[in-house]
Amino acid sequence: MITVPFILILIARFYTVFISARTEKAIKQKGGIEFGGLNTLILISCHFLYYGACITEGLNKVSFATGIISWAGLLIYAFSIIILYYLIHQIRYIWTIKLIIAPRNIHIINKRFLYKYFRHPGYYLGDLLELIGVTLIFHAWYVLAIGLPIYLIPLIIRIVQEERIMKFMFDDYK
Repeated sequence: MITVPFILILIARFYTVFISARTEKAIKQKGGIEFGGLNTLILISCHFLYYGACITEGLNKVSFATGIISWAGLLIYAFSIIILYYLIHQIRYIWTIKLIIAPRNIHIINKRFLYKYFRHPGYYLGDLLELIGVTLIFHAWYVLAIGLPIYLIPLIIRIVQEERIMKFMFDDYK
């Protein structure tokens, strides 16, 4: 059954919140500055609401968490979490869920593989694939049609905020 692997992956996803909190505390102690706090709150809320809506829609269907679509969703979901952990490993000392910029002597501009080909791989290969995977697991087509466009609003705002701040703070950020 798909429930056990989903729950295990979900636990791995929730663990990233603890990683983020620990990193956030360390960055702020070294003089890091948080930007876009309200948008971060909205984005996190949308993320949790999206999960909740998918689960709710799925529970109202007989077909949720069964069949090839759900298993494909689980694979996409697992892939997104693997990518997320890879990205956390790549920028471990500065990765947070929040938009926090570390002081220049700590903050590094990562130009390795995924960062070279994707401007914001955490958002595209992490968050969006994660939500698409959860959508497929629960066959949550209404959430996909309505919830994903809503989720994209604070996500796009976050990307624009991050771009502006990074370009302002770091000369080598292009």
